[in-house]
Amino acid sequence: MNLESKKYKCIIFDCDGVLVDSEPLSNQVMVDLANQLGAKIDLEYAYRHFKGNSFNDCAAKISKLTQQELPDDFEKQYRQKSFERFKKEIKPISGVKTLIENLKIPFCVASSGPINKIKLNLELTGLLPFFQDRIFSCYSIQKWKPDPAVFLWASETMGYGSHECLIVEDSLTGVEAAIRGGFDVFGFTAHDYKDELHKKATKTFSDMKLLPELLDL
Repeated sequence: MNLESKKYKCIIFDCDGVLVDSEPLSNQVMVDLANQLGAKIDLEYAYRHFKGNSFNDCAAKISKLTQQELPDDFEKQYRQKSFERFKKEIKPISGVKTLIENLKIPFCVASSGPINKIKLNLELTGLLPFFQDRIFSCYSIQKWKPDPAVFLWASETMGYGSHECLIVEDSLTGVEAAIRGGFDVFGFTAHDYKDELHKKATKTFSDMKLLPELLDL
C-alpha cells in the first residue's frame, strides 16, 4: 500500500494528539500541579482550555484561576513530571505508524512543544526515525500557534508553498494557525471535546485509518 496524494505534495503533522497520545498524560500533570495551588479543575477543563496552547498561555490561565503568581519552578516541575509519565505510559496514536510507513510524499512534524519533548515522545513511540531531520518546534522561532509561523517555516524548509501542503491537527488553535497560513487542514477529532474542529477544518476524521481516503488517493 503506497499512499500518495493527488492534491498535496507534503503533509505537516502536529505531534501531541496526532502522532503520539500524550494529551491525557501532559494535561493530567498540568491539572495536578494546578490543583496543588488551589485551581480546582479536572481533565475535561484542561482539554477545553489548555489543549493546543503554549505552556505560557496555560500557566497564565492557572495563575488567573488561583489568583497568584506561579512558583518560579512551575515549568520545571511540569516538564519533569510529564516526561516521567511519557516514559512510562506514552503510546503512538493508533494506526499512525502504518500510515507513515506507507506515505510516498514528504512529511514532517511541526509542534508547539520544545524540541527535546518532541524527540523524546517520537523516540518512545518508535516514530523518531521517520522524522529525524524534519522536526519543527515553535520554541526554535519563539512564535506559537495560532501564529502560523511554525507551519510556514516547515513548508518553506520542506520546499513547498502553503497551497501544496496539508496540515493535520487536533486542536482548534492549530487549525486556526493553519488557516491563517493559507493551508488546508484536516482535523483529527479523537479528542475534540468541544466539537469545534468540524466548524473550521477543511475536513475532519476520527481514525488514522480514514486519512488515506481523505487524501484523494
